Amino acid sequence: MSSQIEYVENTWHQFTSDWPFEFFFLDKDLEQSYNNEARLGVLINYFAIIAIFIACMGLFGLATYAAEKRVKEVGIRKVLGASVSSIVKLLSSDFTKLILIANIIAWPFAFYTMNYWLRQFAFSIDLSVEAFLIASLVTFILALVTVGFHAVKAALSNPVDTLKYE
Repeated sequence: MSSQIEYVENTWHQFTSDWPFEFFFLDKDLEQSYNNEARLGVLINYFAIIAIFIACMGLFGLATYAAEKRVKEVGIRKVLGASVSSIVKLLSSDFTKLILIANIIAWPFAFYTMNYWLRQFAFSIDLSVEAFLIASLVTFILALVTVGFHAVKAALSNPVDTLKYE
């Protein structure tokens, strides 16, 4: 290997002496490139987990506020015979609408960004709608679990406790 590199270097210097002879192995260069992408992927995963956690905490706080704000409404609905599922649906419907709007806004941005990033590779995949649908489903599930805790807690509360001071 070293004799072949030396031969190429001598041939290089025969044709040009102004430019230095610099060589690299393509497999090492590609490996370095993909290692950078792998590190970027791990970093993005960590930040995504942190962002999802912060978003869930914010959603949890917002659900707490919404449930406390509507506690008397829930109490009146329970006295009038509303079921637990209808109260949970009532308290969760506002959040599901917001999540739907957020997904509709995020899809074009994510599609454009991912297409731009994938075009930089020699071999790339095509983005499918299934990936976006799965991401939306996961978003809905996380939000409903986060909001559902307070919705169920409010639906199972005793209406006498919430209405006795009115």
